[in-house]
Amino acid sequence: MYIEYIQYINFDDGGDQVNIYISHSGDQPIYEQIVTSIKRQILKGELSCGDPLPSMRLLAKELRISVITTKRAYEELERDGFITTAVGKGSFVSDVDREALKEEQLKKVEEYLEKAIAWSRQSGITLEELTGLLEVMYKEG
Repeated sequence: MYIEYIQYINFDDGGDQVNIYISHSGDQPIYEQIVTSIKRQILKGELSCGDPLPSMRLLAKELRISVITTKRAYEELERDGFITTAVGKGSFVSDVDREALKEEQLKKVEEYLEKAIAWSRQSGITLEELTGLLEVMYKEG
């Protein structure tokens, strides 16, 4: 699998590094991969309120993708409250309630796990088998 890793360090105003991981061969659209990378760093506290993000044009250039793709990613991040964009100034990490966002993410995970548990029970898969599968998939991911 081809994975491209881009790292941005020390923007003009001294912001934290932003790591964007994308795979051109995966099933997930590139804009979603960008969104996932940035959300993960915000939720983990690796990016803090006010930290700058690379401009849409710079990100597109470095990742060798369309500006439309980076624009779509940034619009989704802004819509979800993770970033704010000021015309002429750039995009910055919003002041997000990490605990509330994490709780929201946990609810989504619970929904998926409830379905997986139901399918497992119907298929005769034991809790030990399901736990083992989850552990392997989590470590691979």
